[in-house]
This record gives sequence, structure tokens and C-alpha cells, in this order.
Amino acid sequence: DIAMTTCIPAGRGTLHYRVTDYKGRSCSKTAWVSDVSIKSYLQKDLSWSKRVSNSKVLQIHRCEFSVPALCKNRKLFKVISSSKKDGTTKYFDFAVIGSGIAGLRYALEVAKYGTVAVITKAEPHECNTNYAQGGVSAVLHPSDSVESHMKDTIVAGAYLCDEESVRVVCTEGPERVRELIAMGASFDHGEDGNLHLAREGGHSHNRIVHAADMTGKEIERALLKEVINNPNIFVFQHHFAIDLLTCQDGSDITCLGVDTLNTETLEVVRFLSKATLLASGGAGHIYPKTTNPLVATGDGIAMAHRAQAVISNMEFVQFHPTALADEGLPIKPTKPRDNAFLISEAVRGDGGILYNLAMERFMPSYDERAELAPRDVVARSIDDQLKKHDEKYVLLDISHKPKTEILTHFPNIASTCLQYGLDITRNPIPVVPAAHYMCGGVHAGLQGETNVKGLYVAGEVACTGLHGANRLASNSLLEALVFARRAVQPSVDQMKSSSLDLNASNFWPRPTVPLSLGSNAKDKILSATQELRKELQTIMFYYVGIVRSTVRLETAERKIDSLEAKWEEYLFRHGWKPTMVVPEICEMRNLFCCAKLVVSSALSRHESRGLHYIVDFPHLEESERLPTIIFPSSPLNSTWSSRQLQKQPMYQ
Repeated sequence: DIAMTTCIPAGRGTLHYRVTDYKGRSCSKTAWVSDVSIKSYLQKDLSWSKRVSNSKVLQIHRCEFSVPALCKNRKLFKVISSSKKDGTTKYFDFAVIGSGIAGLRYALEVAKYGTVAVITKAEPHECNTNYAQGGVSAVLHPSDSVESHMKDTIVAGAYLCDEESVRVVCTEGPERVRELIAMGASFDHGEDGNLHLAREGGHSHNRIVHAADMTGKEIERALLKEVINNPNIFVFQHHFAIDLLTCQDGSDITCLGVDTLNTETLEVVRFLSKATLLASGGAGHIYPKTTNPLVATGDGIAMAHRAQAVISNMEFVQFHPTALADEGLPIKPTKPRDNAFLISEAVRGDGGILYNLAMERFMPSYDERAELAPRDVVARSIDDQLKKHDEKYVLLDISHKPKTEILTHFPNIASTCLQYGLDITRNPIPVVPAAHYMCGGVHAGLQGETNVKGLYVAGEVACTGLHGANRLASNSLLEALVFARRAVQPSVDQMKSSSLDLNASNFWPRPTVPLSLGSNAKDKILSATQELRKELQTIMFYYVGIVRSTVRLETAERKIDSLEAKWEEYLFRHGWKPTMVVPEICEMRNLFCCAKLVVSSALSRHESRGLHYIVDFPHLEESERLPTIIFPSSPLNSTWSSRQLQKQPMYQ
């Protein structure tokens, strides 16, 4: 198994590339190449992408046809999409998968040009944005500068960031924040009447715009209000995205929409669209403890990988250093949480101090920036303390600050802790690292474009090059805003230039709901899947956590392959068909897919950089300062989780 690098020119010529075998060993080679289907879109991007992880040379097996130009009449298109004559197929100009800050901001812009379907897995507000406490970083103070914000981002990203992407985000960010304010988002102001700008780890200036410690919730509220009032936007809640609908025309792969499962009616609903934005968030639930909501199971990254999109930098999983440790609370929660409660970075930015259980302050001995060091440093330091002292959590103390200040800045954290008998104005908060943010994702250009025509990405599902090897605090909401806005123009151009065949719905076989399965067999399958999900999360926690080693990563790879084979065998032995869909099974496919992408990426990086710390290679290596690229694998010989449902080989 080999993979070629990202730097693939269109046409023929000499190509310098790196080959990485299955175990991540690499060497440099030169070869002649002819036209390949990852074309001009990568020309810019591949300046920051010259490296590969374990995947195969690109081979694409897709339906070979051109989409007939039958639907040129814009009025006809809108009437069809609005009248919804066929309940199981819906036609829209734009499909948006995800209802967080990226999806909603994009929907509001493209709605000026056509009809928009916003497809969301649960309630529209149930997304990572809603859980973002800290805020949005932007240069809004006269003493701050774009150059300073750029420098902070690049330093935190361990010099793996794409400088062009960083410049774009830091330059355009302030205007995007002003647009939110104009839409009605209400942020905190100081006594002087100006925006109150907070400071967080890794930032050299106060530049975090926030709404107390519930910033994401406030932004989501403002955007949802606008979306609901927009007559061109249709929100489909409780629609689980199963797989993207793609076809191949010559060397181009084109995305024409998405299959979904209405989880309330158990009906498969097909959305056909001229442009699709993937804004489905991260994959925190590949780990047992995560700050992400239950919906964050890597669906978008896995769907894009199956649709032959290029994936990048998956080894860089950010663990938030300070999630609430239930074990240390005076009153224990009665049942396990779906997701860990986040104790915002801003608590440390506001003067919070970390202690071990012996009340020894430890951060200054790890880094001169102490509690204000970037997240990767703080998370590793806490991890080291826990292992040294065999403890389950450390303590974060803000109680030395005035009570009114604590309650004003952190009302949500204070009230949540109080429910469990902890008064944060008087006592320290028990905290532990938890999986928080995926810096890698679907490889995106400066306008959110991917190598799949008609497919754009924004938010956590994307890898734009902004975060490099470690995300700077509060840059995620900013990136989502900037790239959602940047994806608008190419999406509109794509929509205007493309036609949609009204018969296109029949081009792909439809996924099916397992009505033919007896309830006993279905219950067994779902129960086994739930157990195996926990097993997968445990493997990721123990072998692919904050501190890694080659042996542990190889062990994880073997265990995950074995677990997936066991799961597939169990399903199909109990009568499951490859095209059947229920949410729990779809999520499990996606979790397996994302977990394998993380492990293979981690194995290919032979250095410690940012969030990827590996004991075998404890230092930075300048020769390794290249993003990891995962090419699409051949559908042949791949596992069920790596193939699109409508492209499944038939099981006997």
C-alpha cells in the first residue's frame, strides 16, 4: 500500500513526492505522472500540502455519466423545490449539512440567490457552536494588529499553518464580527461602552469578543432567528445525513446532493442540489470523554472521505485541558453525561490557576507562559501530573478573584457547578482534559472548495490550514464565519452554471430502512453496536490520546481493524444488508472511518508537533513541517465504513 503526495500538477511532468507505506515509513522519490483527477483546485493548497499518510494511490470507481442539462429554468427549479411534490426527493439550489455557525451564516448569504435546504441531525441549535463558551477572536482594539493575531495563530499552530489562510482569516475576521452584531448578536461591553475584549491562552492581546461564557449560544440564537424569518431557507431537523451523492464525469467528481434519514418518520429523504456545503462539525465522540454534543460523530469527514474528497491533518486532535471532572464534584451526577462540561479557556485567561491535589501550582515548571500557554502544552502538563500522582483530575482555582467579577464573567459555569454543590467563588474546580476540537478535516482551499466539484466545506469539518498543528483559542468560530462567507461566491457561480436533471434522483439506488429485520435481530445488532462503540472509544483513549507512541498507535490500528471486522461480520450474520440505515449504525460507520483516519495520520508523522506528541520522536523536525494528506482509498477491498452506501458490493 502506497500513497503519493499532494503536489500533483495537472498534465504531465516530473513530480517530487513522498511514499509512505502502511507502517508510516517514508522516503522521497521522483516519478512521471499524467493527468489525475485532483486538479487545479489543489494548485494553491498544495503549497502547504506535500505529505501523505497511509492511503492508496487515487483510484476512483464511480458512475460514469454526464449530468444532462434538463433543468435550466430557474423558476421551474424553485417551484419544484418549494412544492415538495415528491416527499422522498427534494430539489434545492443549495444544500447545507449542519446548522452551526458556518452552516447558518452561509445559508443566509446564498438564500439571496436561490432556495436553501438546511439539513440538521437533531434540533437546529444542537451543534458545537452552541457549546462554545469563550468567544470569537478578532482584531478590534487600536493597540492590536492583524500581524499580531497572525503571529499568535502561527506560533500556536507550531508553524504548520498555511500563512495565506491565516492572513485571510485575521484580516477579514473583524468585519465578520461586525456583521454578527448588525444581525442582532449581543456581546458584552465594558463600562466605557466599547466591546469587552477578553484574553485567552496563546493570545498576546485582549481580542476575544464574548457574551459572558455563552458566546456560541448567543451567536446561534441570532443566526437561527434570521434563518427562520428567511422565506428562501427551509430547515429540515432530525434528518441524519447518510452519504453524499456523487458521480464522475471524465476526471471530475461532482457532488449532486445528499441522502438523509428522517429519524422521526424513519423515511429516507434524498436532497438534490446544485451546490452543497458540508458544515457538520467535528468527531469528538471517537473518544469516551469529549466536550462535543452527541451529534459530533465525524459524519461529515467520513462522508467526504467516502465521496473521494481529500482529508488532511487528522492526527491533530485538540484536547481541551479543562473539562469539568465529575469525580471531583461534591455531589456526583446521577447518570453519565453525554458530553463533558467545558470550563472555558477564559477562566485561565482571567487569572485562574492550576493546582494538583496537593495544592501545588505546576504550570510554571512546564512553560514560562504558565496557565496562559497554548492548549496543547496545558493538556500535556495536566496529563503528566495525573500520571505522576496517579490522580483522576487537577484543580482550577479562580476563587481569589472578586465574587461579582466571577459571576459576571462566568455565570453559566458558576450555576452548573453550583448544581453539584460547588461554589466556584470559594472553591477550586476539578478539571480533566477532554477531546474538544478536530484541527484536521476535509482539505479546503481559500474559498472553502474541495477537490469534489460542487462540494464546499466550512467550520470544524474543514481543514483550511488556519490551525496548523494546534488551534489557537477562539479561532474556531472566527474561521467558520470567514470561510462560510468565502464559500458563497463560488457556490453561487456553481449553482448558476450547473443544471440539475429532474430524473437525477434515480441515478443512485436508495438506502433502505431495515423493516424486513425482525425486532429481535435489530435489537441484538443495536445492542452489540453500542458495546463496540464504547470499545472503540476506549481504544482511542488509551492508545491515541494526548501522549502517543508508535507501538501504541500500531496496537490501536490492529485493534480497530479487528473490532470493525467483528462488527461487520456480526451485522451481516444477523441479516443486515449493506444498504440498510439506522442512525446508530450510520454513526458507527463514521466513527470507525474517522478513528482510522486519525491513527493512520498519526503513524505517518515522525515528529512531535503541536497536538501530536509521540515519545519515539519527541522533537520538532523541520523536514516534517508539512501537512498530512490522506488521498481517497480505492473502494475495492475497503471496509464497509469507507464505501458509499449506494456503491456497496452485494453481500451473499
